[in-house]
Amino acid sequence: MMNSIIRNKSKLLIVIFWILMWEILSLIINQEIYLPSPHATFSALLALLAEKESYITIFYSTYRTLTGFLISCVFGIILGYICAINKFFYNLLYPLVGVIRTIPVMSIIIIAIFWFRDSNVPIFVAFLMCFPIIWTNTVTGIDSTDVKLLQMCGIYKISKVRVIKSVYFYSALPYIKAAMISALGIGWKVTSAAEVLSLPKYSIGGFLYDSKVYLEIPSLFAWTIIIVLLSFIFESLLKALFNLGENYD
Repeated sequence: MMNSIIRNKSKLLIVIFWILMWEILSLIINQEIYLPSPHATFSALLALLAEKESYITIFYSTYRTLTGFLISCVFGIILGYICAINKFFYNLLYPLVGVIRTIPVMSIIIIAIFWFRDSNVPIFVAFLMCFPIIWTNTVTGIDSTDVKLLQMCGIYKISKVRVIKSVYFYSALPYIKAAMISALGIGWKVTSAAEVLSLPKYSIGGFLYDSKVYLEIPSLFAWTIIIVLLSFIFESLLKALFNLGENYD
């Protein structure tokens, strides 16, 4: 209990320290257009949280992020299993995953704008950016399966389906969990970037764009804080869900 209190106090002191650094730097620059003060930023944040439209916007941006993320998890895990078990499919899909991983995010967003409706662009971009992470970790996790365990399954003639469910699954699970946590954080970043360019109705990216156009820098910082908080909240929820599953097992 005491250790937990000390850790929480340490985290609070770290946050206070960086807010003070922010305040000092904003005083030195003394130009709100470059760096607004913490007071101006948090005042803008409170003003945003007092508006109904902000919550509608947060809901739709969250929907786009989670939809793209969940689709990437489904396809990444299923195709990861297939490719890890079958070398032909691995060789077939690996170059495509490599290309997706190296394409600049901005290029994908611009291409997606031509392909999809503005509201679907962020979903597609989130899916495409998260998919390689999920797929790669799933393949790596299955490849790390204990060879001796697989040999034992062969000796006792355990069915392939049962090996996949009981052996490969538990071998890949830690890798998949780590990939999902990492991909979810990236999903928030790329969804916001896609919204800035595609400008769908009710989007955090749309407000970021307006803040830039109208030079409302405190509002820009406030929406950025909201994105960071949303990312932190959903990553924490995902970790809690994983911990709950482990305790249940």
